[in-house]
Amino acid sequence: MAESAAKRLKTSEAGSGVKIGTHNGHFHADEALAVYMLRLLPTYANSSLVRTRDPALLETCHTVVDVGGEYDPARNRYDHHQRTFTTTFPGRPTKLSSAGLVYMHFGKSIIAQRLQKPEDSDEVGVLWNKLYESFIEALDAHDNGISAYDPDKIAEAGIEKRFSDSGFTLGALVGRLNPDWNDPLPADPTEAQAAEDEKFLKASKRIGEEFSLDLDYYARAWLPARAIVQEAYAKRFQFDPEGRIMVFEGQSVPWKDHLYMLEEQEGSTAKKVLYVVYPEKPIPEAKWRIQAVPVTKDSFQSRKALPEPWRGARDQQLDQLTGIPDCVFVHASGFIGGNKTFRGAKAMAEKACAF
Repeated sequence: MAESAAKRLKTSEAGSGVKIGTHNGHFHADEALAVYMLRLLPTYANSSLVRTRDPALLETCHTVVDVGGEYDPARNRYDHHQRTFTTTFPGRPTKLSSAGLVYMHFGKSIIAQRLQKPEDSDEVGVLWNKLYESFIEALDAHDNGISAYDPDKIAEAGIEKRFSDSGFTLGALVGRLNPDWNDPLPADPTEAQAAEDEKFLKASKRIGEEFSLDLDYYARAWLPARAIVQEAYAKRFQFDPEGRIMVFEGQSVPWKDHLYMLEEQEGSTAKKVLYVVYPEKPIPEAKWRIQAVPVTKDSFQSRKALPEPWRGARDQQLDQLTGIPDCVFVHASGFIGGNKTFRGAKAMAEKACAF
């Protein structure tokens, strides 16, 4: 099984300074992250790194990623460049890169270590899937040249990008750390390789920091929020007979992912939540917010934005427009608004549902 790869390693190897191999030359986000993730585990904590394409040198390595033309977990070989390679993460369509391969085989061990829970626990499984979908998969797609949208359908629809966002990708983050074409190079080949390796290690650390930040967020904040969202979702009919208003009575938590999962579990026949009401801060005198649920997690489009006449209005003007006291604001796009009291925010949600 993929998740048992870390267990399969000999315990005598743990901390022994095993050798990881990857290719030299221009480096990419996938092998940079693959090396970082391996080094999070005890077996690889003191590992050395060899960057080469020499088969004889790679053969001396305990684990090889992104080079060698071989995918064989039993031999700790994790390359994806073979023409016959088609492996994907369970339940996902995107062909894996070396980062995805390492994550598929070692990710549960990394997460279990972070959570201090068994690898087969429900919490580890939930985060294993979540981190792949939210972080690793985009990197796999980038390295394999897979577009987020079908290029033919985009062209057929005549859709053009309004601006370039290529500088914000994980690939760009690592790519900028490669040597420039006009950087001075040491004349000695050994020194030149050492200088390149130093840049690779900087890139590995940089993208690894992003991975660790994501892992820490999902472990520390996202996962504990799941039970709170489940409780609020179960109580939604107390606030609207059709269940269109979900309320966090004590404190807001990251809710979007969990809400979509809960709705998916209930099936397409269930009424969708349109608005989420929550306090700005976990204190008795806090103001309250009403937020329209996006069509998707990353969408700027709401399922039902707050009414158009309210948008951009504030304070007393908004009180008059809504007929509700203590209003604070409604954003110009209608995705969020505020009221000084829970009663007021709930009334705004009720009127918005009926609008």
